[in-house]
Amino acid sequence: MTADTVISCKNAWKIFGSNPEAYLKSMPAGRSFDEIRADGYIAGVKDVTIDVTRGEMLVIMGLSGSGKSTLVRCFSRLHDITGGSISVEGQDLMSLSEKELIELRRSKMGMVFQSFGLLPHRTVLDNVAFPLEMRGQDKHTRRERALEVVKLVGLEGREEYFPRELSGGQQQRVGIARSLAIEPDIWFLDEPFSALDPLIRREMQDEFLRLQGMLGKTIVFITHDFDEALRLADRIAIMKDGAVEQCDTPDQIVLHPATEYVRKFTEDIDKARVVRAGALARADNAGEGEPVDTAASVHDLARLLVQDSRAIIPVASSGKVVGGMDRTAALDILLGAG
Repeated sequence: MTADTVISCKNAWKIFGSNPEAYLKSMPAGRSFDEIRADGYIAGVKDVTIDVTRGEMLVIMGLSGSGKSTLVRCFSRLHDITGGSISVEGQDLMSLSEKELIELRRSKMGMVFQSFGLLPHRTVLDNVAFPLEMRGQDKHTRRERALEVVKLVGLEGREEYFPRELSGGQQQRVGIARSLAIEPDIWFLDEPFSALDPLIRREMQDEFLRLQGMLGKTIVFITHDFDEALRLADRIAIMKDGAVEQCDTPDQIVLHPATEYVRKFTEDIDKARVVRAGALARADNAGEGEPVDTAASVHDLARLLVQDSRAIIPVASSGKVVGGMDRTAALDILLGAG
């Protein structure tokens, strides 16, 4: 754990069953998910070790039942873990009293779920101000903050609308505004856009990226959509049967899948649109000539790669050369290995 670590999860287990603590203590090492299930228990989270750093957007993905929502609920102690440890900004979650835990959630955490959970009898403004009301803030202060975040999510002019008068995308914006009203340091989002149609979903992703660029929150975002994960993530954690199969940058996951499951999970992804020049840059040979930017994808560089004759193409970040990209390796990603 470093000074920038916000959430630190070490060998965490969440087992569902009649006596999970006793079962975990007596369970033989290396027990598989299916073997645990045969014993009459479910491993919702299976020996997970992962850290989330300040300002990072970690996307957790996997198929239904993979454990991604259970893991995030453990991060906020909506579920008590069966074994291991989880700390938030140095505080051991399991050691906190109920009062301390409530205060941590109110002061540090915002949550947005797939179901919007709006109060139907309250206006947009009152829905957004609701968590501030629960905090005991006075009416004027919470109204000012609610107006501020309503504007931030693009709903200015709809403050007095009721949820039934809003589209699905607008309702989701209200949910996001409500979670932002308390100015959380940590933001948990559990498939927040999955109920939206594709066009609105894309718009909400754009809006979300805009907000993250402005606010720099530490975010844990759950999705089952790999394209959504690739658009949003600094790192992606892929889960299966309660365990994290791989946690890495999008580039590294598609270039170097750690398990056969991850390879199959990513095999239909257009790698040229995911892999960026920075992931292919090697510091020991920078090459010569005009550099390309680290953030440029192989797809973005397609014309250059086909027409250029250099074996090594310099790669730069903020105008400073950081290494060189092997042109043949990049062409193999673009066109397929010969």
